[in-house]
Amino acid sequence: MTEDNRIRSIVIVGGGTAGWMTAATFSRILGSQYANITLIESDEIGIIGVGEATIPQMATFNRMLGLDENQFVRETKGSFKLGIQFVDWGRVGHTYFHPFGKYGLDMQGVSFHAYFLRLHELGEAPDIDAFSLQAQAARGNKFMRAIDAGNSPLSDIAYAFHFDAGLYAKFLRRYAEERGVVRREGRVVDVKLRGHDGFVQSVVMQDGTEVEADLFVDCSGFRGLIIEQALKAGYTDWSHYLPCDRAIAVPCASVDEWTPYTRCTARKAGWQWRIPLQHRIGNGHVFSSKYMSDDEATAILLANLDGEPLADPRTVPFRTGHRNKLWVKNCVAMGLAGGFLEPLESTAIWLIQSGLSRFLTMFPDRGFNQADIDRFNRIMTTDYEEIRDFLILHYHATERSDSPFWDYCRTMEIPERLAEKMRVFRSHGRCFRENEELFNDTSWFAVMHGQLMKAQSHDPVADVMSLGETRSRLAHIREAIANSADYMPRHRDFIRQNCAA
Repeated sequence: MTEDNRIRSIVIVGGGTAGWMTAATFSRILGSQYANITLIESDEIGIIGVGEATIPQMATFNRMLGLDENQFVRETKGSFKLGIQFVDWGRVGHTYFHPFGKYGLDMQGVSFHAYFLRLHELGEAPDIDAFSLQAQAARGNKFMRAIDAGNSPLSDIAYAFHFDAGLYAKFLRRYAEERGVVRREGRVVDVKLRGHDGFVQSVVMQDGTEVEADLFVDCSGFRGLIIEQALKAGYTDWSHYLPCDRAIAVPCASVDEWTPYTRCTARKAGWQWRIPLQHRIGNGHVFSSKYMSDDEATAILLANLDGEPLADPRTVPFRTGHRNKLWVKNCVAMGLAGGFLEPLESTAIWLIQSGLSRFLTMFPDRGFNQADIDRFNRIMTTDYEEIRDFLILHYHATERSDSPFWDYCRTMEIPERLAEKMRVFRSHGRCFRENEELFNDTSWFAVMHGQLMKAQSHDPVADVMSLGETRSRLAHIREAIANSADYMPRHRDFIRQNCAA
């Protein structure tokens, strides 16, 4: 690439989490000397703001930006997250925990899951949570960062964050503007394409001003102002796999105990989220409009809050799926403009993070080579498909038959890739992370076991260790995890000592 062909100007259309994550990333990696970066947003357009919970990869993003973690948590009024508690998913009255980090310890080249299932078959193993530091700490509302403690579980504590999405966008805005990003207030009302090749030439503001650039990033939310309305990328709809299509969201007053986990409670036509922050609790009811009305969904949500509502409930309609192409010509879509997978496993912000990372590895010059574009689209589509399958698992692997919604989910046809994973688990309890997919074997095991799937037998390779030795080692691991959880301070106290808003 010659310097003359370098991208000189970038316009990001839309703010919110996606827009300001993009601006912050480009300003950090490219710098203001590489290209002029402009972000256009309108104060009149609100943000969706359901992305208040994250997964551990968020810490990688923060480190890339060089953020001080305590400042980040303080300014977003955030809290820490050790995993997700699932209530009433496998059956009504049953609860399980999907932890960050691993279960136990792999031994002699054999997965810990195999040793656990060997004792579980005999009715000897306690709940799997006993072998997860994150699960045990969450149960006691404990939290701390990892310390140098040798072989102790305290040396390796994976965690993520809850935060206020509006405050996070403001936090990143300050970061990006300090590094040369220019924010332009106003609404984009039209997109002009070049006549000879169909590339985006400019976006037209409400006052008639045209803003040109070499590269456009569409962060305009569900509308897909450039990627869809102008460039006609097309959309792959997954409503038949993930039938929820609406969410009712409302914040409520906080409680004294700040739980270090997200809670997802299954309802008769969807599920309810609970995300604890320092100043409030974020709540929402994700449901299928085919099986429940807005009024009923709102009533269920309001009847299951910890404190007084702090705002009127608002409705967010959505369609699960993704653009057929997230990068078309000289426009790439990030966030909701690229696709939407419901927030069941807190993957929305990771998809922005992944999109930015993958885009930077294929960063174009003004020639916009189609091979680069095709590879990006293929990889991003795979990311969406792999997360989709993990989400479907929660709905499909259930014993619930108490409503038409759950009857549909339990009996629906599922993608073959997921069906194979389920067959492999039911055979010998094995779980595998395929290629570079987001969720690892621990996550697959946590949800399959947690959703009450049963393996016909344990992995026979676990029999390399005698039954007595297996009992002894698992008891030792369980004790080490219990002692470590006891050592940890309360989540609320850790925040107040380190990063209180």
